[in-house]
Amino acid sequence: MAVGCESPMHATSSGLLQGDNPLHYALPLAIVQICLVLVLTRVLAYLLRPLRQPRVVAEIIGGILLGPSALGRNQKYLHTIFPSSSLTVLDTLANLGLLFFLFLVGTELDPRSLRRTGKKALCIALAGITLPFVLGIGTSFALRSTIAKGVNQAPFLVFMGVALSITAFPVLARILAELKLLTTDVGRMAMSAAAVNDVAAWILLALAIALSGSASPIVSLWVLLCGTGFVLICILIAPIIFNWMAKQCSEGEPVNELYVCATLAIVLAAGFVTDAIGIHALFGAFVVGVLVPKEGPFAGALVEKVEDLVSGLFLPLYFVSSGLKTNVATIQGAQSWGLLVLVITTSCFGKIAGTVVVSLLSKMSVQESLALGFLMNTKGLVELIVLNIGKDKGVLNDQVFAIMVLMALFTTFMTTPLVIAIYKPAKMAVTEYKHRTIMRKDTSKQLRILTCFHGTRNIPTLINLIEASRGTEKKEGLRIYAMHLLELTERPSAILMVHKARKNGLPLLNKGQVGESNQVIVAFETFGQLSKVSIRPTTAISAMSSMHEDIIASAEKKRVSMIILPFHKHQRLDGHFETTRAALRNVNRRVLQHAPCSVSILVDRGLGGASHVSAGEVDYTVLVLFLGGHDDREALAYGMRVAEHPGITLNVVRFVIDQEVVGASVHVDIVENVYPEPELEEDENFLADLKQKSTGDGSVIFEERIVKDVTETIEVIRAYKKCNLFIVGRMSEGQLVSAFDTKNDCPELGPLGNLLTSPEISTTASVLVVQKYRSELSQESLSSLKVGDSARADETQV
Repeated sequence: MAVGCESPMHATSSGLLQGDNPLHYALPLAIVQICLVLVLTRVLAYLLRPLRQPRVVAEIIGGILLGPSALGRNQKYLHTIFPSSSLTVLDTLANLGLLFFLFLVGTELDPRSLRRTGKKALCIALAGITLPFVLGIGTSFALRSTIAKGVNQAPFLVFMGVALSITAFPVLARILAELKLLTTDVGRMAMSAAAVNDVAAWILLALAIALSGSASPIVSLWVLLCGTGFVLICILIAPIIFNWMAKQCSEGEPVNELYVCATLAIVLAAGFVTDAIGIHALFGAFVVGVLVPKEGPFAGALVEKVEDLVSGLFLPLYFVSSGLKTNVATIQGAQSWGLLVLVITTSCFGKIAGTVVVSLLSKMSVQESLALGFLMNTKGLVELIVLNIGKDKGVLNDQVFAIMVLMALFTTFMTTPLVIAIYKPAKMAVTEYKHRTIMRKDTSKQLRILTCFHGTRNIPTLINLIEASRGTEKKEGLRIYAMHLLELTERPSAILMVHKARKNGLPLLNKGQVGESNQVIVAFETFGQLSKVSIRPTTAISAMSSMHEDIIASAEKKRVSMIILPFHKHQRLDGHFETTRAALRNVNRRVLQHAPCSVSILVDRGLGGASHVSAGEVDYTVLVLFLGGHDDREALAYGMRVAEHPGITLNVVRFVIDQEVVGASVHVDIVENVYPEPELEEDENFLADLKQKSTGDGSVIFEERIVKDVTETIEVIRAYKKCNLFIVGRMSEGQLVSAFDTKNDCPELGPLGNLLTSPEISTTASVLVVQKYRSELSQESLSSLKVGDSARADETQV
């Protein structure tokens, strides 16, 4: 049967100079639409960032603003930018992007984790589905009797039940990561329950689509049976194919492009099959994604190839496509607004009440139960998919569709502020502890250190430094918390990192399946077993702007005495330093400002080479440069700990200004003595105490060097450049320090740290810059960090 429609657009124009309007042609118009969508959604995401809203909220709002609810009220704009003849192209692009995005969502769901879901999480998930589903059916009767008269009852009931019972798994994972709740009991429970909820929602949606496709129950039954058969065939065949591909991909080698293309072709073919069955093309893509192996380079390569183009470019088009169907103006009169309030109330009550009641019965606290209820009430992309399918199938009319979109937006928007207001685990778990520094009266107590790293580059030096720090066998020993810092982004692959973070603090690995991201943890665990050092690998996923909060909270929780941070620059082959990531320097500065313990920054020049040096082969010379003050005393205390290792010789060089120079006051680079007398006395007492405690076996060598000026000081330091490790205080104190050049690129390293990383001192030794914990840092120390924040972040040379 012929269907009347507008003449199709041609793909490309001949250009303005030849009299063609590009907006009358499909390709240039699609480009304008995409650019408009990207700009608006990114601006909205930026504006909503202070409210800590997930990007999906900005994209839903952007879609509504571009549609007939706001800008679309101007008919000239609507017919120019989004003419009806272009909507087929827009919908096709949007659904193609959505197809691959659902494939990525499938890769985030691990069927094995579903099988391991505990009874508590399963009960919470079922309660969070059942009650809102029942209330959704009840709400559907109210809607059918008022604004949705004449719709097919069975599919409408199921669509409404599904729409109210969904929890958006990917959105929830990002909210948990943003709120730093991933590793709490609430976070783990929410993730497990949401995963179960997600699978149940897809099954119910398949049922709803099958029911809406035909008036005949026989046909609907056949659709369901064929869909079930498709899933079973995929479960039997797809893993064999994907596992074979994964085995062909070696760790560290690029993945063969043929395997990536074959997988994407399988995704498209699966989408075609499920569309032909009568469910929806999205189901096929989702099922294939679930069956892709989660470990190894193959899965990583698939996500890397697909995610940026799909989630950054094509997926926002889906929200615009939804926005063009959403007309808030259709919600008119007290009845319609009353129904909107009814839908929002029943949605929130069903999800929150069902979750909270079962959580309380499971002996969770009231705060945790409420937080879990609000988290499980999160909607998102899957909600919009359900609504759009219902709209396309004619099950939801314009008014019901607009009401349901606003409900999804409201419930997602309220999640973050309500959880922040109710559940504050950081405040609930504030701990007090004594040993916040390396310096302590009783050195036999266990030393706890939090070491942070961003990747594999610094691991050998970090492990060799831990080996050097483990002290004598008589003591309670050393406990290391090795924290892998990962940046949270809006990319779908961030959720794969989220899964790893859920295992925070536990043995992370199935040793038979070691992916690239797991090699770091294997290295630490192996070292811990060989050296008898207690090592607890942990993972933190944060935005760069809040990464310091994770580090500080973990240090407080673990009661560590020192945090070791990686320097934000790495050494090139020519010996100069270049910036790894400019934002990392601000992370380090904020930790230095707010840490609950001592902090050190490790400048890595390859301590011990590129591999772990076993205890029997350690042969290091460590040099502590002592000018005076709190930080220098803490640096020396750490040096004395290192000196307990039988393979390490510690040189302590104390610099003293020549009294003749001080008395004459003729050298312009030595300024008036501003070093307080009590500090000088404390330095003397500390050094005397250490000399008395040193074993006398030659492992610790104390030297006092009298110098006239900074130039002579630098010459003395150059004489020790062949050592393996320098340990220095960040903000040394005394006459000599004030003569150093205070204009440096990295104030977080202090005067000596900057000198030791500058071309002026040619050395291959790594540098550890130490800041001692004090309840309140000196004004000079704080001001130097603030100056650093305003420094140029793109400086790449030291």
